[in-house]
Amino acid sequence: MDKKTVLITGASSGFGLFTTLELARRNFHVIATMRNLENKDIIIKLCKQEGVNGSIEYFSLDVTDSTSIQELTSQLSHLPSIDILINNAGFALGGFAEEICLHEYREQFETNFFGTIAVTQAILPFMRHQGGGKIINLSSISGKIAFPGLSPYVASKHALEGWTESLRLEVRPFGIDVALIEPGSFQTNIWTKGKKIARKSMLSDSPYAMMMTAIEREMEKGRENYGNPRSVALLIADLCSKRNLNKLRYPIGKGVKMLILLKQIIPWKLWEKIVVNKLDVRP
Repeated sequence: MDKKTVLITGASSGFGLFTTLELARRNFHVIATMRNLENKDIIIKLCKQEGVNGSIEYFSLDVTDSTSIQELTSQLSHLPSIDILINNAGFALGGFAEEICLHEYREQFETNFFGTIAVTQAILPFMRHQGGGKIINLSSISGKIAFPGLSPYVASKHALEGWTESLRLEVRPFGIDVALIEPGSFQTNIWTKGKKIARKSMLSDSPYAMMMTAIEREMEKGRENYGNPRSVALLIADLCSKRNLNKLRYPIGKGVKMLILLKQIIPWKLWEKIVVNKLDVRP
């Protein structure tokens, strides 16, 4: 039986890394892409450790570079099909709206939002011509709920949510399913190596310095309860194995569904009070 081919961005770390391993374990043909191709050694090492012998090919891809995307699609043109696209590449930019430069907001959107659009546009013709496929976009609880000190990341994920909803409706007639994964807090490096803080918000004389300290303290306090990223990888692999994706959104993580529901049903004034008291974000 022919293997289904999955293309995944940001494959060398976080959810992308564990999803690549799980898909290879399940006998998918995985096209693992990453900005720095040297990072493929991380995947190769884990495959050996875990006895994963599945089919993985490695390609360099910068989702913010149109030339890089074009080169990848040219290299993949020989494939009989690209059955599934997983848009996973991303990072988190923190800081406060007053202090974050526009170019920093643009950098966040170039990867998390426009990068996803660019790769999807490059792969969609493959899927239309073959008469079907799946596109799975990695969003976040931040795509449904805004948190202070993370407005660039939150905004990029809110944009991704809206765009993906439109995309699903547009490509459904071509037999292409589209879905969003909405993880809560998990033990991935997006909040360590993958997190950037706007320069002005790191200065001790910032008017938001006390708020930043309070937010980081709260994040650190909750770190021990962060979920195992392999559970997200299992969910993605399960969706890849399904014939159809019947839902648009798949929230996952401790308390995520309840938190999203709570925000929907309680008055904004009460929600705001809960967030302010929880994070102690008053200057």
